[in-house]
Amino acid sequence: MTVRNFLEITDLGAVDLLAVLDLAERPIDLVPRLLDGRGVALLFEKPSARTRHSTEMAVVQLGGHPVTARSDEVGFDVRESVEDVTRTLQCYHAAICARVFEHSKLERMAAVATVPIINMLSDHEHPLQALAELLTLRQAFGHLRDLRIAWIGDFSNVARSLTFGAITAGATFAVSTPPGYGPSALDLDRARMLGGAIEVHHRPADAVVDADCVVTDAWYSMGQEAEQDARAKAFEGFAVTPTLMSFAKSEAVFLHCLPAHRGQEATNEVLDGPQSRIWPEAANRMHVARALLAFLLGERFDAAGSNMGVETR
Repeated sequence: MTVRNFLEITDLGAVDLLAVLDLAERPIDLVPRLLDGRGVALLFEKPSARTRHSTEMAVVQLGGHPVTARSDEVGFDVRESVEDVTRTLQCYHAAICARVFEHSKLERMAAVATVPIINMLSDHEHPLQALAELLTLRQAFGHLRDLRIAWIGDFSNVARSLTFGAITAGATFAVSTPPGYGPSALDLDRARMLGGAIEVHHRPADAVVDADCVVTDAWYSMGQEAEQDARAKAFEGFAVTPTLMSFAKSEAVFLHCLPAHRGQEATNEVLDGPQSRIWPEAANRMHVARALLAFLLGERFDAAGSNMGVETR
């Protein structure tokens, strides 16, 4: 029995990545209820708004029942080992989705799982968010190949997933970060192995010139609150402002995974401006979660959008 997991964005090759985006754009009346009578476990070590709501609704749209549990209810390696939690939940559910602090917990889950394990966020990657951003860009431009994406700020888990997803889809990626906050040597090597490269700049305008998309994230996230003051000082001059956006193409769009610290990594004029696509991006979290579940559980569609059946596992 072959099980496909989604721990990193590169768990989808170029063909599969586009297939998931295609599934995400299927009209809702063509969405199969392939989870009818089945459950999906959603485990949260870290709280969430968009991830919980989008993934729960994705399961419902596939006819399934989402069962959400917080850390105090599951207790990875406290009440039970990660492996035993996984073995228990796969008795009841068609898939297990987890939002964790350490990426290694997802890898431990996948090592013993007989159902798909899906990364809803880890310290290493946030691949569902990257899928939503790529879908938003394809909706804006009609394609992904040869788009220039400029990331401003900390090279976070979101940045890592978006970088490798964009390169897989044929886009180019430029990053501007303060020294010490950029991609690692391993990240640069991984980009080359995928057939692309990461341009690294320390002046935001250099990365944004001729960009089709400018994207950023919070300068600090959950678990980094103690670094807030140091990071605010390090990232002075890295806010996305109308002036910085003016270096991009006139038709460029702005993305942010949210929640935003308004006035820090981006100004209200950008977040709420005509180039912003942050709300379609948020809505697309549900569509890509639904599409990914359908893809991993074996759903296939023909070019006309008709159901081609579900593979038996």
